[in-house]
Amino acid sequence: MELIVLAGGQGRRLGGRDKAAIVLGGRTLLDRVLDVVPPGSRIVVVGPPRETARPVVWTREEPPGGGPVAGLAAGLALVDSDLVAVLAVDQPGVTASTVDRLRTALTAGVDGVVLVDADDRPQWTAGVWRTRALRRCLPDSPAGASLRRVLAALTVHRLPSEHSETDDIDTPADLTHWHAQSD
Repeated sequence: MELIVLAGGQGRRLGGRDKAAIVLGGRTLLDRVLDVVPPGSRIVVVGPPRETARPVVWTREEPPGGGPVAGLAAGLALVDSDLVAVLAVDQPGVTASTVDRLRTALTAGVDGVVLVDADDRPQWTAGVWRTRALRRCLPDSPAGASLRRVLAALTVHRLPSEHSETDDIDTPADLTHWHAQSD
């Protein structure tokens, strides 16, 4: 299984901060998400290149800032395995255990498994997918497309999140919360 990390967002609600470079508990958000797959796993990061603690393959969505579907399309173009985890860089509660649970929940007849929060809302950027199914549902022009609408065409199992797995960092309040959690 490979990993695609979506790290090309603008961080608008965070005043334009580069989410991948935010440091929590002494490590950047990007380095934290790279730890969710075993050493030696192939990792594709969609976003501007930067220093990382592990080797990764870099790519950019077209156009840069084109949204998560454009990022997914760019990442999938470099994936060779049958299964792929797709994660956003701004979800520090996702761990290796999370990815193991998602992969284990992927059963026959299901295209993907995503985490859902306490209100049963899917977190589309926290899932494990059959690569072929993701490629099949991508629109010809992915820039600006809704990830929820694109993935709605697939058969998806919803896995209840544990702890803070579906909590992301979108606002200054979210960042303050996560800083308090990591201290």
